Order: sequence, then C-alpha cells, then structure tokens
Amino acid sequence: MIEERYFEEYKLGAERRTLGRTITETDVVLHAGQTGDFYPHHMDVEWCKTQEFGQRVAHGTLIFSVAVGMTAGAVNPVAFSYGYDRLRFIKPVFIGDTISARVMIAEKREHKRPDHGMVVERLEVVNQRGETVLACDHLLLVRRSSRSAEPETGTAGAVGLDRTPG
Repeated sequence: MIEERYFEEYKLGAERRTLGRTITETDVVLHAGQTGDFYPHHMDVEWCKTQEFGQRVAHGTLIFSVAVGMTAGAVNPVAFSYGYDRLRFIKPVFIGDTISARVMIAEKREHKRPDHGMVVERLEVVNQRGETVLACDHLLLVRRSSRSAEPETGTAGAVGLDRTPG
C-alpha cells in the first residue's frame, strides 16, 4: 500500500506495535551464510555450552534486520530512511525466542533542507518475557506539506536507550 504522510502529520508519542516472530535455527544459519559471520557464539552448540549464556545466540544484526522488517508498513513516497542511530544489543536472543517491536515517534526536528524535516522513530524490540533486547533510533527524512508551514519540532522522551556515547 502507498500512503503519503508529510512531516506535519507525524505526532510525537504516537506508537505502533508488531505481532511476534519466533527466531529459528534456519534464520541463524541463513544469516551466517549471508554475512559470513560463522563465529562459534552463533554456530557451535558444544562451545556455547561452556560460555556465559550456555546456548547459541542469534546474531544482533539478524535481530535488527528482522525487527526492521516487522515494522515496515505502507510505502511513503514523501519520506525515506536516513539511517539508524544509537543501535544497542541489550540482551541476547536465542533460537526459539519470540520477538516483537514497538515504534514510537520520539522526536521531530529541522533539517538543512527547508522543505523537509527529520522524524526520529524509537525502535524497541522485546522478547517473549517482555525484556528489551534491542533499541535504536530510525531517522526519516520527510517532506513538508508546504515550505511556508510553521516548523513543528520537539521530543517525546528517551525510552529504552542509553544516551551516553559508545
């Protein structure tokens, strides 16, 4: 579905949530093959038994990719992804865990292009126990409905992210 949504139409604090998605053995093996990341943390059951978590851990980049895909909805032809900031892998995700995602409009700010504004979507991924496993900010560059429109910016709070660098 295609749905135009201009900068002014994004409301601070607005949320959307996804359904759950179980991470499988196949997900982990395919991701390892696609990325070349065959580290034992993801691939070696016996080695993992000797480590802190006692079992294989899904790749953080796999969880990020799946979660971003889960949050994708309508195509907005007046916006595009500018990137992701402050990505954190907070807790491990294991094979068999079910994740879901919450996206909140956390901030709206000016951009150097006067006919566009920046919308910051806070993405928080949780497991089946309600524990946050991943958090990041998705930056969207969104066209304004009018160049003469009064700037509308602000923040809706910092949920789930450590604001300290590194």
